[in-house]
Amino acid sequence: MKIASLARSAALVTAVALIPATTAGLARVDGNAGPEFGKLFAVYERVKASYVEPVEDDVLINGAIDGMLAALDPHSAYLDGSDLQRLETMIDGNYSGLGLSVVSEDGAVKIISPFRGSPADQAGIKAGDYITHLDGELIYGLELDEAVSRMRGREGTSIRLTVFRPGRDEPFDVDVTRGVIELEPVTWELKDGNIGHIMVNEFSRDVGSDVYAAWKDLQAKATGRLNGLVLDLRSNPGGSLDEAVALSDLFLTKGRIVSQRGRARGESITYDAETVFRGDIAEGLPMVVLIDAGSASASEIVAGALQDHRRAVIMGDRSFGKGSVQSLLPLGRSAALKLTTARYYTPSGHSVQEGGIRPDISVPQLSDPDLATRSRFRMRESDLRGHLVNEIGLKDEDLERDKRDDPRFQLTAEELEAQGIEDFQLHYALENLRRTTPSAVASRTN
Repeated sequence: MKIASLARSAALVTAVALIPATTAGLARVDGNAGPEFGKLFAVYERVKASYVEPVEDDVLINGAIDGMLAALDPHSAYLDGSDLQRLETMIDGNYSGLGLSVVSEDGAVKIISPFRGSPADQAGIKAGDYITHLDGELIYGLELDEAVSRMRGREGTSIRLTVFRPGRDEPFDVDVTRGVIELEPVTWELKDGNIGHIMVNEFSRDVGSDVYAAWKDLQAKATGRLNGLVLDLRSNPGGSLDEAVALSDLFLTKGRIVSQRGRARGESITYDAETVFRGDIAEGLPMVVLIDAGSASASEIVAGALQDHRRAVIMGDRSFGKGSVQSLLPLGRSAALKLTTARYYTPSGHSVQEGGIRPDISVPQLSDPDLATRSRFRMRESDLRGHLVNEIGLKDEDLERDKRDDPRFQLTAEELEAQGIEDFQLHYALENLRRTTPSAVASRTN
């Protein structure tokens, strides 16, 4: 995909980046910035003249640009060459590698989430893990793009990851065989009791249409009418803003889906129901949306819209909390600027920045044997250095509320395994739907 088409068509909302179909005007340079530019040029000249080794101009200029954007927030960046190519392959959803969504945290590579069904997921890599070495070589302090580049490679080749998992005393090694990551954005299955389970793994192209097709297939397989639906957005780091709107529109008949507000002209946009799909495809059907700390951006848009319109009950863990919009601004033919230009808001005007989407019913993933230790080190947007602050100013107790113990959820992973329950959050959602009548809260609309 070319840069022009990237800027033209809508695009990505991930835990690390959101690229929508907007453009921003060039701002005038403040007249008082002259002395600051002089300072920058003075440093450039001094480095060129006095550094211990000769330094190429592009190294210094790119370093200055990277530093400028790093001073803003964790999601703004300058992309050129291989960096831009990697972004394009991520948008296409087809590359050879491990299948990880990662972020740099104080020089370390931290995993937001493995893509469901990817080689990394199958190898047991989990959200919140740190990768410290690749094939025995320390990567601490390495540029994130370079670390990602090393993890990618030809299908069938293997790489050894050294992983530090919070809560464990020692790092451990995991051998992962690279595969072609052709992510299935939507998978589905019919559960006992005629309950549909649709998993949205990323928001790539045509996700709205894919979910509609999944719904039709579930209807065909059901013995009689469907009795409930679980829309599973767990560990979904995002994707297309347009597809988040389309997916929400499948289940809404009126009202606002999401809005974004920015400082520049053209960055304040609203998205409403009944603009992509007509009607609610599952009208009157009880519905649960599952989220967790790996559900970010596009996932939060969908969960927030369905929650605010009371179309679904939200279950699971509080989401990641990325409520900012990044625009991809082309710089010539081979480079682009990914710049934070707006925040987005749920229909009720709630910004998910920092606080995320809080589930209506908090359900811990008791099936995870490392739950207790991993919960203490779980990463969200509010943990990233330099993140945008929520304009409302959330109190610490509001952000910490979901960490309190709930007497309803006391079974251990071992006890659940003995009962044949491999995914407690999904099990809990399904059991609730089996007890839900069509008049319950999950099926109410405005």
